Order: sequence, then C-alpha cells, then structure tokens
Amino acid sequence: MRSWRVVRWWRARVAAAGDDSGNAIVEFLGAALLILVPVVYLVLVLGRLQAATFAVEGAAREAGRAFARAEDPATGADRAVAAVGLALADQGFSEADPAGALTLDCSSVPCLAPGSEVVAEVVVEVPLPFVPSFVRDVVPMEIPVSARHVAPVDRFKVGQ
Repeated sequence: MRSWRVVRWWRARVAAAGDDSGNAIVEFLGAALLILVPVVYLVLVLGRLQAATFAVEGAAREAGRAFARAEDPATGADRAVAAVGLALADQGFSEADPAGALTLDCSSVPCLAPGSEVVAEVVVEVPLPFVPSFVRDVVPMEIPVSARHVAPVDRFKVGQ
C-alpha cells in the first residue's frame, strides 16, 4: 500500500517538474530589468549632457556678444558673467559658478579696439546622476562640457 503512494507521489512530482507555466513572466521581468535599468540611466545621462551642451553654447555666444558690445572691458566682463549665469541657469545649471566657468580672451592689446575679436569660452562640469558621494571622492564622476565663441568687435566702434 505504501509503495503505491510513493509511486503516485513520484509520478506527480515528475509531471510537475516538466510544467513551465509562469516561468515566462519571471524570465521576461528579469531580462527587462537587466536591459531597462541601464537604458534609463543612459537616457538620463545623455539628456543632462545635451542640456549642458545647450547651456555652454548659448553662454559662450551671449558672453562674447555682451563683451564685444560693451563700452569698456570692466563693464563687458560684468555683462558677460551675467549672460553666462542666465544661460546656465536656463538649462538647470544654476549651481555652476558663472565667473569660474567663463574665460575671455582678446585679440588686441586694447581689448575692445575696433576690428578686433573677443573669444569667450565656457566650461561646465556635468556630474553623473545617482552616484554616491563616497564614490565621487575616490573617482571623478564628472564630464566636462565646453564651448567657444569668437565675437567680432565692431570696426566702426567709437571709444577707447
């Protein structure tokens, strides 16, 4: 009598082992998780880098224009820093220091001489999202994004 129960139990066990119902859902969720998490992270990083690219290009262009149209270099530098601050804040980089991100260079000795050129370069460090601070202390987790713009000073400019 007992052996019949063992045989029945063994047959039921063998039949249940060959049944794959429900495994497809688990496998799909596992594969989707392994693929989806890196793709979402990549989209976040690329979106942040694209925003930084827009920010530095606009900041360099407007800083060069603001400096080239100024009456004197001190006023031009103030206007250029303000333009960089606005452009960076517009794309969500308000934590970046506009004065530290901007570099201005002139092609002539009197900086705003008529017909000369002003080169404005803006560099912003974009931190990778969701990286813990203890990792940032050991390994640099920032991507530098820069843009450069050459703005001509009007050759019919009066002053200086």
